[in-house]
Amino acid sequence: MNPTPIATLKLSLALALVGLLFCPSVAQEEPTLRTYDPQPALVVKQTQVAGAKFPAIDVHSHFGFRLKGDRQALKDFVSVMDKNKIALSVSFDAPLGNEDDHLKFLEPFQSRIPFFVHIDFVQSKEKDPDQHAVNQPDFVRRCVEQLAVAKKKGAVGVKLFKSFGLQIKNRRGELIKIDDPVFDPIWEQCGKLKLPVIMHVADPVAFFQPIDANNERWEELSRHPDWSFYGDDFPSRESLMNARNQIIERHSETIFIGAHVANNSEDLVEVAKWLDKYPNLMVEIASRINELGRQPYSARKFMIKYQDRVMFGTDGPWPELRLSYYWRFLETYDEHFPYSEKSPAPQGMWRIYGVGLPDEVLEKVYFKNALKIMPRLEKRYAAAAASTQDGPSRRAPVK
Repeated sequence: MNPTPIATLKLSLALALVGLLFCPSVAQEEPTLRTYDPQPALVVKQTQVAGAKFPAIDVHSHFGFRLKGDRQALKDFVSVMDKNKIALSVSFDAPLGNEDDHLKFLEPFQSRIPFFVHIDFVQSKEKDPDQHAVNQPDFVRRCVEQLAVAKKKGAVGVKLFKSFGLQIKNRRGELIKIDDPVFDPIWEQCGKLKLPVIMHVADPVAFFQPIDANNERWEELSRHPDWSFYGDDFPSRESLMNARNQIIERHSETIFIGAHVANNSEDLVEVAKWLDKYPNLMVEIASRINELGRQPYSARKFMIKYQDRVMFGTDGPWPELRLSYYWRFLETYDEHFPYSEKSPAPQGMWRIYGVGLPDEVLEKVYFKNALKIMPRLEKRYAAAAASTQDGPSRRAPVK
């Protein structure tokens, strides 16, 4: 006797249920690299550090770019600064020659947020390089004059973004070389005005490699292919570094800061060679604890050896949780902890380890080295540092 359609349906459903019960992988979607977010089973000491051990100067922040004119967000972050003992945080988002809008935004908190001016080589919405500021005959002269004005307005340094060398083109449509002598009067003026120049040149090694199975940051670059500078359309990473170093060598009276550990945190041996060769070079650690923290032995030795040349930076403003990872990285020997509040991790799928710097090194990294090259900040720092007080317990074990 043939089974009825209803009986057949019941049998099919029963068999499907049995399959789900005994073959759970059938019921689960296969994870991909995009969704894979492993949670460590490792049980290790975790230390909650509620702010910097010494009132810090964050020498690398973007209050305009990240807060986008939100005054409440600005006020909220200053409260975060208070809580985390960040005495001063330097903003890089004031365009040279057009600083006033950014200064107006920062106005309620200018005593806590000093500013660098950044050189805008384009100053135009036109795509035609002929219209870009850098290709006008009076560009360098205007920059030199505007730097003197910016200093009178309170600027304490100058910022160069990575587009200089990777995107800015001349009238012939060729990428402008960052060590072109035509710009020498700008770097000379910075030296005369005692304005340190922070240069973001190139990017992580992975960004100059093919986006393939051998690239350790494939997942990140697959989400942001525009971050890749691999191929014939871009200069090599080495040539960009060499061009930057040519500027540093030619202008020994000007202080240069290599942003993001001179953008070579994957190779501290090479950065050490640069520091040995160029006494006017400093570095800062913004957005690179992800790299430094996966090589804690080397990073600790490097930061102790070059303790007079390394400064604290974050690339923020960031959420408070991310700041806490900076304190843990610098001050503890914690193992295998995140470097970002984001999950999965956004800049390399790994965790980091603390370097436990001695107090005398922490003081230099947190504020002394910054004051050494920006002495105009001393009074503001002293006032802000005095207003940040330790809580009853600054650090405590999580478990």
